[in-house]
Amino acid sequence: MSEAASTDPGQLRQKAQASHRDLRNRINRLSDDAIDLILRDARSHYAWQDKPIPDGLLEEIFEITINGPTSMNTLPARFIFVKSAEGKARLAKSLKPQNVPKMMGAPVTAIIAQDMNFWHELPFLFPHDDRRHLFDGNDAYCKDTAYRNATLQGAYFMIAARAVGLDVGAMSGFSNAIVDEEFFAGTSLKSNFLCNVGYADETALFQKLPRFAFNQVCSVV
Repeated sequence: MSEAASTDPGQLRQKAQASHRDLRNRINRLSDDAIDLILRDARSHYAWQDKPIPDGLLEEIFEITINGPTSMNTLPARFIFVKSAEGKARLAKSLKPQNVPKMMGAPVTAIIAQDMNFWHELPFLFPHDDRRHLFDGNDAYCKDTAYRNATLQGAYFMIAARAVGLDVGAMSGFSNAIVDEEFFAGTSLKSNFLCNVGYADETALFQKLPRFAFNQVCSVV
């Protein structure tokens, strides 16, 4: 196949379909151990071992995260990994007092943010149909799309971190306005939530809190 032929939409679609079939034939489902690791038996953590996280591992987590689905492939999330003492001091200004030691003890704290101008990238991210007109001048739709999909990407990030052997502890006890002023002043980015990342000190854990049963919160219609 020539290089030019490989850009043909029909051929690209067939290749994508074949690739997905191959994936499903190769991996039917995750093992119970894998599901336990990423969700079922996973825990939110508040204390951390003094063990650094290399930037290469953060890049791996991002590569997994960025492949998660978002509407129109908008991918509005932006990730700021706070590792330095200076960055931690700036971030601490935004936190409720009880959350400061949780953040300071973690080797990395990720600020999950959304770019309110995400739609400017649609010619690259969604090249087969120009959807920019849906967002241009429609601030409410931009805000709704950015917030929902960046939140999704933040959840993908947490699962990806667990999948590569790290632990996470998400935090919402902070001032978004202070984070935005400290880290995003003069930009189109807005903070969503924070997530500590590292190797947990499990001695700080308490019992897992209750969860609903299927028939308490689900219905099939």
